Amino acid sequence: MKNLSAVFSFFLIVLATYWSFHSLMPQSISKSTTPDDQFSTERALSHILQISKEPHFVGAANHKVVRDYIVTELQKLGLKVELQEGYTGGDWGNLSKATNIISKIEGTGNGRSLVLMTHYDSNPHSSLGASDAGSGVAAILEGVRAYLATDKKPLNDIIILITDAEELGLNGAQLFVNEHPWTENIGVILNFEARGSGGPSYMLMETNGSNSKLIEHFVEADPEFPVANSLAYSIYKKLPNDTDLTVFREDADIDGFNFAFIDDHFDYHTAMDNYERLDRNTLEHQGSYLMPLLNYFSQENLSDLKSDTDFVFFNVPFFKMVTYPFSWILPMLILSVLVFIGLIIAGIRSKKIVLKEVGIGFLAFVAAVALSALIGFYAWPLLKGLYPQYNDILHGFTYNGHSYIAFFAMLSIAICFGIYSRIKEVRPVNLLVAPILFWLVICGYVAFNLEGASFFIIPVIAALVSFGILLRQEKPSILLLTLLAIPGLFILAPFVQMFPVALGLKILIASSLLTVLIFGLSLSVFGFYKSKKTLAIIFFIIAIFYFGKAHMHSGFDENRPNPTSLVYLLDADANKATWNTYNTVLDSWTSKYITDDRVTSTEGHHFSSKYKTGFTYSSEAPVKNIDLPDIRMKQDTVINNERHVKICITPHRHVNRLELFSSTPFIECRANGIVFDKNYLKNRGDRLLTHYISHNEDTELYLVSKVNEPIEITLYESSNDLLNGIDFNIPQRASDAIPMPFVLNDAIIIKKTIRIE
Repeated sequence: MKNLSAVFSFFLIVLATYWSFHSLMPQSISKSTTPDDQFSTERALSHILQISKEPHFVGAANHKVVRDYIVTELQKLGLKVELQEGYTGGDWGNLSKATNIISKIEGTGNGRSLVLMTHYDSNPHSSLGASDAGSGVAAILEGVRAYLATDKKPLNDIIILITDAEELGLNGAQLFVNEHPWTENIGVILNFEARGSGGPSYMLMETNGSNSKLIEHFVEADPEFPVANSLAYSIYKKLPNDTDLTVFREDADIDGFNFAFIDDHFDYHTAMDNYERLDRNTLEHQGSYLMPLLNYFSQENLSDLKSDTDFVFFNVPFFKMVTYPFSWILPMLILSVLVFIGLIIAGIRSKKIVLKEVGIGFLAFVAAVALSALIGFYAWPLLKGLYPQYNDILHGFTYNGHSYIAFFAMLSIAICFGIYSRIKEVRPVNLLVAPILFWLVICGYVAFNLEGASFFIIPVIAALVSFGILLRQEKPSILLLTLLAIPGLFILAPFVQMFPVALGLKILIASSLLTVLIFGLSLSVFGFYKSKKTLAIIFFIIAIFYFGKAHMHSGFDENRPNPTSLVYLLDADANKATWNTYNTVLDSWTSKYITDDRVTSTEGHHFSSKYKTGFTYSSEAPVKNIDLPDIRMKQDTVINNERHVKICITPHRHVNRLELFSSTPFIECRANGIVFDKNYLKNRGDRLLTHYISHNEDTELYLVSKVNEPIEITLYESSNDLLNGIDFNIPQRASDAIPMPFVLNDAIIIKKTIRIE
């Protein structure tokens, strides 16, 4: 770049890219000196400090401690508190006894209620739950305190619902929806969640209908840092990512908003989900949603939120939210295609468009796309090959994940500049044809298959304007062309990071491809740069820096601990025992029990886990004298050619979980009085149910099968006390290791078979 305009242009592009990320969330927090009638993050943090001292999953000793703390804090605000307790089975076949915390601020009107919702249980068995969802509890406690300090009288009732057993299958939400009378009058729900410990909080809607009225109200409430787009909304509706709000939508047709932060995914459901790791700016972001929406919906008519019209929507710096109806999608696409065709015809007639140069531009762009896609496609398998320990990070986002995102993005830019540096005599107007055509094809596809992504047409329209300017002017203003490239950067650049953060590093191909596609829309600017080769070298060096940074942090230490696992399994039928692990790479701790003659285990593939993870290795272990559960047959009767069996399973040690498997095709299944849905029974596979046990309660099964059908049930009774069991003397992990999340870990498991001929 030899001229000042090009240098300034490059500076503007870098600044716009930076601002597209920087503007997503607050960059400072509200202090404890903030006026009483305003939300204070520092005050909210005091709640998280108390909530996240110990794991507080259902059945844990600290579960009641956390519940009592929340109840006390609500009572301090002058609110009456109700505890709703009961068994539910959820939609996941997980039985548990949930205890919801419920309170209400009475409204002056008789319209529908506003619900502020989160959950207070942490994930079994080692998560401290600071972010998931202590952050939600703290935000609601502080938000309600600030609201009450204003002495405002809400028109609508404000229900505070802190659910239990969300981590086990949305059980507390199911208990409230199906059994609490307040459900009938709910208008809208604000649900606060977390799937990591930092980053911006994304707004995601839940509705059985269309979204236009919800979006209109959200925009009217005017939160300061809205991060929401209809692409994420459309993808979320297609993925099996449920929250408590899903139960309200499915079971009671109640609409609402999720506010969830998903970055720093490596802390999710781990012992690192603690007070220190929670991003303070992220908590501020949650508060910046809560307060304006609480003030707005507490006074708004909530009886008319249903809609039959969908909106395309997206956030953009300075303008906050941009919305328009789905009915605009095809007209905008068709108009853009017609304009593009018209400009091509005009360019050919004016001899500005030269087919040979367009062909060279196509070859260059296709080469950049293909090479970046190839690298991105093999990125995650290659990284796991180079660093086998990454296989033990089950959710697929490593501690150095952001460095890898930056590496592949910078490498893609280097590839683009490197390829286009070899094109000497092709004018930018001809280089721009290929990327615009690619983007129009993409926009055409999403218009019919993923309508929520149709805002991609906005950067394309800006590129078409640049294309028109290039056709009309021999020496266009590079600064004007840069300004026209900025909408693409504002709208699209955050997705380079968001895709792998949301879906894991396996989706690095999306980051690589999107980087090239954004580069292509900016060729109206980059085509004028004279120092493309120099820029290619610079970006390659930056890429190498990020890879080197990732490499330096590819190991484990106290801040990036190794997720390790160890399980003791006693087969009471065969009187044999094994040590088992989910690790693919054994550290010094697991190697003490999993020896060199290890064999691939056939056990454990059944156990419930988020990613259906099974044991990787198993070694023989000493048989310990562990108290077996008592199994009593309470009924075995034939009624109308059906066999009715009642079995009671009583633990004789402190247990946390009972998992039952059976290939018998049961007609009916009840557990502790809860009837499991027939559709669930039909599609359950071999797994019958899982009981997350509180206070060593019995599991009473009532099963109905065909009269001549033999019944065989395999039970696995587990306790989370392997490291505390006096008979085992298992040392604690080193400071650079934590229990592996998402799997049954640190457990003493008894396997026993029940056969009823």
